[in-house]
Amino acid sequence: MATARPHVALIAFPFGTHAAPLFALARAIAAAAPGTAVSFLSTARSFATLSLAEESKNLLLVPVADGLPDAFQAPAALPPPEHIEQMIGMFMAAAAAGSLREALTAAETGNGGVRVSCVMSDAFLWMAGEVAEAVGKPWVPLWTGGPAGLSAHLYTDLLRSADGIGDGETNWRNEKLLDCVPVLGAHRVSDLPEGIVFGDLDAPVSRLLHRMAQTLPKAAAVLLNTFEGLDPAIESDFAAKFSKSLSLGPLHLLAPPFVPTPRTDHCLLWLDGRAPATVAYVSFGSFMSPPPAELAELAEGLEASGVEFLWSLKDEAKKFLPPGFLERTRDKGLVVSWAPQVEVLQHAAVGVFVMHGGWNSVLESITAGVPMISRPFFGDQRMNARSVSHVWEVGVVVEGGAMTKDGVVRALEVVLKREEGRRMREKASKLKAAGMRAVVRPEGSSKVNFKKFLEILG
Repeated sequence: MATARPHVALIAFPFGTHAAPLFALARAIAAAAPGTAVSFLSTARSFATLSLAEESKNLLLVPVADGLPDAFQAPAALPPPEHIEQMIGMFMAAAAAGSLREALTAAETGNGGVRVSCVMSDAFLWMAGEVAEAVGKPWVPLWTGGPAGLSAHLYTDLLRSADGIGDGETNWRNEKLLDCVPVLGAHRVSDLPEGIVFGDLDAPVSRLLHRMAQTLPKAAAVLLNTFEGLDPAIESDFAAKFSKSLSLGPLHLLAPPFVPTPRTDHCLLWLDGRAPATVAYVSFGSFMSPPPAELAELAEGLEASGVEFLWSLKDEAKKFLPPGFLERTRDKGLVVSWAPQVEVLQHAAVGVFVMHGGWNSVLESITAGVPMISRPFFGDQRMNARSVSHVWEVGVVVEGGAMTKDGVVRALEVVLKREEGRRMREKASKLKAAGMRAVVRPEGSSKVNFKKFLEILG
């Protein structure tokens, strides 16, 4: 086995949009350290969700067993598990049974026998730390979500024992502020991710995240997809809890850019004909769709508001739109099955992003200087949405936790037409400038932290 060349193995959590930020980091490492072998480990299903064209010669894709029975691999044979937690459970069982170690061996073989010198992973995969320890190499996890969500997981035990918080099923609607955790003082109990104080605390994902929070302080460094100054109090708390805490984001800006979407794209051409900051861009991510009743309410709200809109909506969901909606709004809106989100958000015509509170989308909106209207669904989305509305004050959350026609109209009115919305745009513009400085300028915090991180890799 060769040993002279550094070899970094990055292990993705292959569900939802988790793989994308880690893949962006893999691309950034490969570009910044061409003499380093970079292996990106994920499942075949996960690879299919990523843009893989024109990759660096020193970046190798290595498949990891997903743990699903063979029958699940053929869509016609059996449906996928009814709940995503089943798939996660199968993957985690395979990881515990040795699939990660086997994948590391495959990565070494694929790189001409160069041994792995650093094991990186999505923070969810706490067992990657055990794999790294077994081979005597450092473990460096990446938390792909928002800082407030990670902070909540780190304080799980405290939150479960706190007065007025750890009292069971009513917590999903508990409006009490999290005063027992000062860095989360603007957030409420009801904003917490499931599995901390409400929901099934013994579910596989709940146990996984609890174990993750206990394990992260043992890592050589914890990487964050954010930039310094966005959450100063939380950043200071992380610095005290972890051996090394490095904010490298926004990662979609740190990685080498893909070939930009050509200006012939239908969405961008349509936006070219709209006035600045007037269009509502609507998208709930690649893996999320609101309930059918809410889709109809959202459509009615968009129509009643008179606001021009660009809506990225899966074809199979269009059947839930009100009868005649597409025809009636033909001059005001454009509904497409996919949109180049980063380019759309950066277009001058876009004045608000109606979204789900997913951290990747929040960062893309922040770095475009676009205020948000959030309708969060699960996980850290409620924490992110609360940060948007009450910490950074660059958006609002839909009234009552679900979209209604009148609620959508009022939210669009506030953000696009009132003085409050003008202030949101000013604050969003300042956050955009700060995020860009962090990754673009040589002295930017994310640039500096990335150099420190490369030193860990050897």
